[in-house]
Amino acid sequence: MDKLNYINETEKNLVHTYNRYDVVLEKGEGVYLYDTEGKKYLDFAAGIAVMALGYNNREYNDALKNQIEKLLHTSNLYYNTQICEASKKLLKVSQMDRVFLTNSGTEAIEGAIKAARKYAYKKQKKGCYEIIAMEHSFHGRSLGALSVTGNNHYREPFEPLLPGVKFAKFNDIESVKELVSPKTCAIIMETVQGEGGIYPADEMFLKEVKQICKENDILLILDEIQCGMGRTGEMFAWQGYGIKPDIMTCAKAIGCGVPVGAFFVTEKVAQNSLEPGDHGTTYGGNPFVSAAIVEVLRQFEKKNILAHVQDISEYLEDQLDLLVCEYDFLVERRGKGLMQGVESKVNVSEISKKALENGLILITAGKNVLRFVPPLIITEENVDEMISKLKQTLDTFV
Repeated sequence: MDKLNYINETEKNLVHTYNRYDVVLEKGEGVYLYDTEGKKYLDFAAGIAVMALGYNNREYNDALKNQIEKLLHTSNLYYNTQICEASKKLLKVSQMDRVFLTNSGTEAIEGAIKAARKYAYKKQKKGCYEIIAMEHSFHGRSLGALSVTGNNHYREPFEPLLPGVKFAKFNDIESVKELVSPKTCAIIMETVQGEGGIYPADEMFLKEVKQICKENDILLILDEIQCGMGRTGEMFAWQGYGIKPDIMTCAKAIGCGVPVGAFFVTEKVAQNSLEPGDHGTTYGGNPFVSAAIVEVLRQFEKKNILAHVQDISEYLEDQLDLLVCEYDFLVERRGKGLMQGVESKVNVSEISKKALENGLILITAGKNVLRFVPPLIITEENVDEMISKLKQTLDTFV
């Protein structure tokens, strides 16, 4: 079947919720993807920050094949060997105390919201259900996650949503203080805003929010679904700020392609929130996805991924800074580690589309930002190739 037939059949069968590019991807190897016509693409999107270890990773593939031959699923009515190993490794790298495995990042957000509200309920804080979220944030598309997503365009068609959500300005502590009340049970934010335009939290802002939470027995929820799992050079971005959340969400690279997410809590939250019957999942943490987590974390340690990200991200930042200086329509670079954004005066969707023609996969963030979230295994040679292809693309807009 040729490309157009794949596209037409897919469009006929699926609910149209995505405007896809006219390419049909078939296989991957390392940091490259190949379409059905054999064209090669350098991938600087990693499936939206998912494929941290790249494509067709042999050790990862073998680990999943081995698990398939043993046991795929049991439900959470029983223990299994892999969830034991996965949870132990996750708590070690996260520095948190308890974890609940989900099927996605959105579900992790849902669990985090429930844990925060149950915490307030068990503390007998009557009417304490309000959540402070951030403008321009993105936490997912289910009704609960959408309720704390700071973008009217996403929320309005589905209102009324979860009551009691207020939006502060990211990195503006006074706007947070104005919203805090005896009804506030949690403050939620991305440690590095992704969809909103690649904006890292200011260190002082994050520390002051943490202090507000501590003084008022409010829970701090940090969304690390995109910026976590080594992408900033720390296993989780908040670890570079010297603070610790009460609840953290994670997904994407935790499974490197297998759909799995998680929310983590401190022991204080664990002992005063969710109880048997409060929350559940049929597939979450089954032997297959847990085996994926175990292998991902094994390779992170074996290959010293965090140190590599710290080294290679400096080179990427330098090359992107030079690019911004070279093109008048590029405004600035910002980000942390291998989560970078370049703001542009030229339509970034058009740039992304043209880059695809030139064999480079780039995605966008917000209305005017090119987003760079490549596999964490990229080399300087990969960065040089990306810059070359991007220059070829940008030259068409001069």
